[in-house]
Amino acid sequence: MKNSIRSILISEVGPRDGLQSVQATMSTAHKLRWITALHAAGLREIEVGSFVPAKLLPQMADVADVVRHALALPGWTVMALVPNARGAEAALQAGVHKLTIPVSASAAHSLANVRKTREEMVAEVERIVALRNATAPQVPIEVGMSTAFGCTLQARVADEDVVWLASELVRAGVDEVGLSDTTGMANPAQVRRLFNLVRAEIGDKTGAAHMHNTRGLGLANCLAAYDVGVRTFDASLGGLGGCPYAPGASGNVVTEDLVFMFEAMGIDTGIDIEKLMAARAPLQAGLPGEPIYGMTPEAGLPKGFKNV
Repeated sequence: MKNSIRSILISEVGPRDGLQSVQATMSTAHKLRWITALHAAGLREIEVGSFVPAKLLPQMADVADVVRHALALPGWTVMALVPNARGAEAALQAGVHKLTIPVSASAAHSLANVRKTREEMVAEVERIVALRNATAPQVPIEVGMSTAFGCTLQARVADEDVVWLASELVRAGVDEVGLSDTTGMANPAQVRRLFNLVRAEIGDKTGAAHMHNTRGLGLANCLAAYDVGVRTFDASLGGLGGCPYAPGASGNVVTEDLVFMFEAMGIDTGIDIEKLMAARAPLQAGLPGEPIYGMTPEAGLPKGFKNV
């Protein structure tokens, strides 16, 4: 990176969050071509899949093969989502560089999503941390705190619940806690307030912003997070997947649009936006007919535009 003060990390989550949110299953060969194209564009972190039972999520049945391919591509962090200690053990055996664990801020969503209370999930995180410490101490663990900005099941999620849970997760031993707008309910004022509150509680263990564009506020919410010190952002190429509660609406923030916004502001992403947009071709080849989004690819780059 040219300037660490004016640079950010964009973590591509399409091969996990995107692919597990659509009905179709992308073939392994298409996944590998897509991931290779993302690497060629300069992505430095990628979430390649989930270590979950194939019968529950057939889209992720080939995750070990996908990890093996991604690890052979140099210069980036290969991350996988694990919901429990069994998944973490499989991911560590596969050699991933980083683990991410979903923990819900909403009590109702936690029970519906993983059939565990939030307290039980903290205990599961402790088991994963103990496993990591014993077998792969160099592998960082992050938590993506889902429904941090609101929940379709219980509606409002109190700020104090988010801060409490972030504190408990750090006590359990994780390296970062990011905040996720799982249901697309966040607004910029809320994003600034909540990240500030969490940072006041857990300091530099405050992690990524994972925003959705369900109601058109994805980029605005990312910019609000940047304004209060967040420097890592999750996004999905073409906005793939991300929000089953809003059919026909873009779920995840579109990686192409996010890169364009920051690069246009003079903030270095390390990503070649033209190569990034070219990576849409293998994505579309692997999921023919699946809608993908992005204002920047549709409009094209402004005349004379150059990456930072």
